[in-house]
Amino acid sequence: MIGMSFLSFVILLGIGVIVAALSHFVLRYRFLDGFDSFFAKIALGWFGAWLGSPVFGYWWYKFENIYIVPAILGSMTAVLLNVVAWKAMLKVFTPRPAVEKPTQEFKAAA
Repeated sequence: MIGMSFLSFVILLGIGVIVAALSHFVLRYRFLDGFDSFFAKIALGWFGAWLGSPVFGYWWYKFENIYIVPAILGSMTAVLLNVVAWKAMLKVFTPRPAVEKPTQEFKAAA
């Protein structure tokens, strides 16, 4: 059988919801406001939790084929990297004023 059980899905979803809620509402670490941003964090948190064990390893406490600590770390990483990536993209594509060369009058005054 390929795939995961429904209980495994619910555990990963619970981890994703908790990490997303802590990030969005408690720490207020966000790029966008509103519930659409929160739901996107839940989806990314679930995906990060799903990839947590293959990336961080299979260790410590296991419940229903889910290693809890690597799943939490993966969920936190996915949510954090999402916000960091969007903030970096905003900084890259925000126009900045051009720096003007000092004029002769400014040089003489100095």
